[in-house]
Amino acid sequence: MTLPPIVQVGAPVLRARATPVPPERIATPEFQELVQTMIATMRKAPGVGLAAPQIGVPWRVIVLEDRAELQASLTADERRERERVAFGPRVFVNPELRLLGEARELFFEGCLSVAGFAGLVERSLEVEVTGLDEHGVSQTWRVRGWPARILQHEVDHLEGTVYVDRMLTRSFSTQEQAKARFAGKSIAEIRQALGLDAAQK
Repeated sequence: MTLPPIVQVGAPVLRARATPVPPERIATPEFQELVQTMIATMRKAPGVGLAAPQIGVPWRVIVLEDRAELQASLTADERRERERVAFGPRVFVNPELRLLGEARELFFEGCLSVAGFAGLVERSLEVEVTGLDEHGVSQTWRVRGWPARILQHEVDHLEGTVYVDRMLTRSFSTQEQAKARFAGKSIAEIRQALGLDAAQK
Protein backbone atom coordinates (compact mmCIF):
# COMPACT_ATOMS: atom_id res chain seq x y z
CA MET A 1 0.00 0.00 0.00
CA THR A 2 1.34 3.39 -0.99
CA LEU A 3 0.63 5.80 1.83
CA PRO A 4 -0.22 9.45 1.26
CA PRO A 5 1.83 12.24 2.81
CA ILE A 6 0.46 13.87 5.94
CA VAL A 7 -0.81 17.34 5.12
CA GLN A 8 1.02 20.09 7.00
CA VAL A 9 -0.48 23.15 8.64
CA GLY A 10 -1.17 25.94 6.19
CA ALA A 11 -3.04 23.67 3.79
CA PRO A 12 -6.65 24.83 3.31
CA VAL A 13 -8.08 21.36 4.03
CA LEU A 14 -6.88 21.67 7.65
CA ARG A 15 -8.80 24.92 8.10
CA ALA A 16 -12.21 23.91 6.74
CA ARG A 17 -15.06 22.02 8.38
CA ALA A 18 -15.03 18.46 7.06
CA THR A 19 -18.06 17.04 5.26
CA PRO A 20 -20.25 14.33 6.86
CA VAL A 21 -19.91 10.91 5.25
CA PRO A 22 -23.16 9.61 3.70
CA PRO A 23 -23.85 6.33 5.57
CA GLU A 24 -24.33 4.45 2.30
CA ARG A 25 -20.72 5.23 1.37
CA ILE A 26 -19.27 3.38 4.36
CA ALA A 27 -19.61 -0.11 2.86
CA THR A 28 -17.98 0.87 -0.44
CA PRO A 29 -14.51 -0.46 -1.27
CA GLU A 30 -13.24 3.11 -1.63
CA PHE A 31 -14.28 4.07 1.88
CA GLN A 32 -12.94 0.85 3.39
CA GLU A 33 -9.62 1.53 1.65
CA LEU A 34 -9.62 5.05 3.12
CA VAL A 35 -9.99 3.66 6.65
CA GLN A 36 -7.16 1.17 6.16
CA THR A 37 -4.97 3.87 4.63
CA MET A 38 -5.62 6.16 7.60
CA ILE A 39 -4.73 3.46 10.13
CA ALA A 40 -1.57 2.51 8.23
CA THR A 41 -0.54 6.17 7.90
CA MET A 42 -1.12 6.79 11.61
CA ARG A 43 0.97 3.75 12.55
CA LYS A 44 3.80 4.57 10.18
CA ALA A 45 4.14 8.15 11.46
CA PRO A 46 3.86 6.94 14.29
CA GLY A 47 0.93 8.67 15.96
CA VAL A 48 -2.04 7.95 18.20
CA GLY A 49 -4.71 9.51 16.00
CA LEU A 50 -5.41 10.78 12.51
CA ALA A 51 -8.27 12.67 10.90
CA ALA A 52 -9.13 12.29 7.22
CA PRO A 53 -8.31 15.94 6.42
CA GLN A 54 -4.73 15.21 7.51
CA ILE A 55 -4.32 13.12 4.37
CA GLY A 56 -6.21 15.62 2.25
CA VAL A 57 -9.65 13.97 2.44
CA PRO A 58 -12.28 16.46 3.69
CA TRP A 59 -14.55 13.86 5.35
CA ARG A 60 -15.57 13.49 8.98
CA VAL A 61 -13.58 10.36 9.79
CA ILE A 62 -11.04 9.80 12.56
CA VAL A 63 -8.94 6.83 13.63
CA LEU A 64 -7.25 6.34 17.01
CA GLU A 65 -4.91 3.81 18.58
CA ASP A 66 -2.48 4.00 21.49
CA ARG A 67 -0.20 0.98 21.51
CA ALA A 68 1.91 0.08 24.53
CA GLU A 69 5.17 0.60 22.60
CA LEU A 70 4.24 4.25 22.00
CA GLN A 71 4.25 4.74 25.77
CA ALA A 72 7.60 3.06 26.38
CA SER A 73 9.50 6.33 26.87
CA LEU A 74 7.16 7.48 29.65
CA THR A 75 7.76 6.77 33.32
CA ALA A 76 5.07 5.03 35.34
CA ASP A 77 4.34 8.36 37.04
CA GLU A 78 3.92 10.10 33.67
CA ARG A 79 1.53 7.41 32.42
CA ARG A 80 -0.44 7.62 35.66
CA GLU A 81 -0.64 11.43 35.64
CA ARG A 82 -1.81 11.45 32.01
CA GLU A 83 -4.17 8.50 32.59
CA ARG A 84 -2.64 7.00 29.50
CA VAL A 85 -3.76 3.44 28.73
CA ALA A 86 -3.22 1.29 25.68
CA PHE A 87 -6.14 0.59 23.35
CA GLY A 88 -6.54 -0.93 19.92
CA PRO A 89 -7.65 0.81 16.73
CA ARG A 90 -10.95 2.69 16.84
CA VAL A 91 -12.71 4.27 13.88
CA PHE A 92 -15.37 6.97 14.16
CA VAL A 93 -17.36 8.20 11.19
CA ASN A 94 -19.31 11.45 11.67
CA PRO A 95 -18.34 11.64 15.36
CA GLU A 96 -20.24 13.84 17.80
CA LEU A 97 -18.24 14.75 20.90
CA ARG A 98 -19.67 15.72 24.28
CA LEU A 99 -17.49 17.11 27.05
CA LEU A 100 -18.34 15.67 30.47
CA GLY A 101 -17.93 17.46 33.79
CA GLU A 102 -15.86 20.49 34.65
CA ALA A 103 -12.48 18.81 35.18
CA ARG A 104 -9.75 19.86 32.78
CA GLU A 105 -6.08 18.91 32.45
CA LEU A 106 -3.06 20.54 30.85
CA PHE A 107 -0.46 18.48 28.98
CA PHE A 108 1.85 18.71 25.98
CA GLU A 109 0.42 17.77 22.61
CA GLY A 110 2.02 17.34 19.24
CA CYS A 111 0.43 16.87 15.84
CA LEU A 112 1.44 14.99 12.73
CA SER A 113 0.35 18.06 10.74
CA VAL A 114 2.59 20.38 12.77
CA ALA A 115 5.61 18.13 12.49
CA GLY A 116 8.37 18.51 15.06
CA PHE A 117 6.64 20.81 17.54
CA ALA A 118 4.66 20.59 20.79
CA GLY A 119 2.70 22.84 23.13
CA LEU A 120 0.67 22.68 26.31
CA VAL A 121 -3.07 22.33 25.69
CA GLU A 122 -5.87 22.29 28.25
CA ARG A 123 -8.56 19.71 27.51
CA SER A 124 -11.60 18.22 29.23
CA LEU A 125 -10.66 15.20 31.32
CA GLU A 126 -13.66 13.11 30.28
CA VAL A 127 -15.69 12.93 27.07
CA GLU A 128 -18.29 10.85 25.30
CA VAL A 129 -18.23 10.33 21.57
CA THR A 130 -20.97 8.85 19.40
CA GLY A 131 -20.84 8.00 15.73
CA LEU A 132 -20.61 5.14 13.29
CA ASP A 133 -17.83 2.56 13.15
CA GLU A 134 -16.10 1.39 9.97
CA HIS A 135 -19.05 -0.97 9.31
CA GLY A 136 -21.70 1.72 9.72
CA VAL A 137 -22.79 0.49 13.15
CA SER A 138 -23.71 3.09 15.77
CA GLN A 139 -21.30 3.27 18.71
CA THR A 140 -20.71 5.29 21.86
CA TRP A 141 -17.41 5.54 23.73
CA ARG A 142 -17.05 7.26 27.10
CA VAL A 143 -13.43 7.76 28.12
CA ARG A 144 -11.18 9.91 30.28
CA GLY A 145 -7.53 10.79 30.43
CA TRP A 146 -5.35 10.38 27.36
CA PRO A 147 -7.93 8.67 25.11
CA ALA A 148 -10.26 11.62 25.80
CA ARG A 149 -7.48 14.03 24.82
CA ILE A 150 -6.83 12.17 21.56
CA LEU A 151 -10.53 12.29 20.71
CA GLN A 152 -10.73 16.03 21.33
CA HIS A 153 -7.61 16.64 19.24
CA GLU A 154 -8.90 14.60 16.29
CA VAL A 155 -12.46 15.96 16.36
CA ASP A 156 -10.93 19.44 16.37
CA HIS A 157 -9.36 18.59 13.01
CA LEU A 158 -12.83 17.94 11.59
CA GLU A 159 -13.78 21.49 12.56
CA GLY A 160 -10.70 23.08 10.99
CA THR A 161 -9.00 23.57 14.36
CA VAL A 162 -5.35 22.70 15.06
CA TYR A 163 -3.92 22.33 18.57
CA VAL A 164 -1.82 25.49 18.15
CA ASP A 165 -5.12 27.42 18.21
CA ARG A 166 -5.71 26.18 21.78
CA MET A 167 -2.20 25.92 23.24
CA LEU A 168 -0.52 28.13 25.80
CA THR A 169 1.77 29.93 23.38
CA ARG A 170 4.52 30.33 25.97
CA SER A 171 4.96 26.55 25.97
CA PHE A 172 5.43 26.16 22.20
CA SER A 173 8.71 24.45 21.37
CA THR A 174 10.28 21.79 19.24
CA GLN A 175 9.49 18.28 20.41
CA GLU A 176 13.21 17.69 20.85
CA GLN A 177 13.57 20.64 23.22
CA ALA A 178 10.39 19.78 25.13
CA LYS A 179 11.58 16.23 25.66
CA ALA A 180 15.07 17.29 26.74
CA ARG A 181 13.74 19.86 29.18
CA PHE A 182 10.60 18.25 30.58
CA ALA A 183 10.81 14.45 30.24
CA GLY A 184 10.09 12.83 33.58
CA LYS A 185 8.68 16.02 35.14
CA SER A 186 5.18 16.43 36.49
CA ILE A 187 2.85 18.97 34.94
CA ALA A 188 3.22 21.10 38.08
CA GLU A 189 7.00 21.16 37.59
CA ILE A 190 6.55 22.01 33.92
CA ARG A 191 4.20 24.88 34.74
CA GLN A 192 6.69 26.24 37.26
CA ALA A 193 9.59 25.97 34.81
CA LEU A 194 7.62 27.89 32.19
CA GLY A 195 6.49 30.57 34.63
CA LEU A 196 2.82 29.74 34.13
CA ASP A 197 0.46 31.04 36.80
CA ALA A 198 -1.40 28.12 38.40
CA ALA A 199 -4.54 30.27 38.31
CA GLN A 200 -4.57 29.91 34.50
CA LYS A 201 -5.35 26.20 34.70
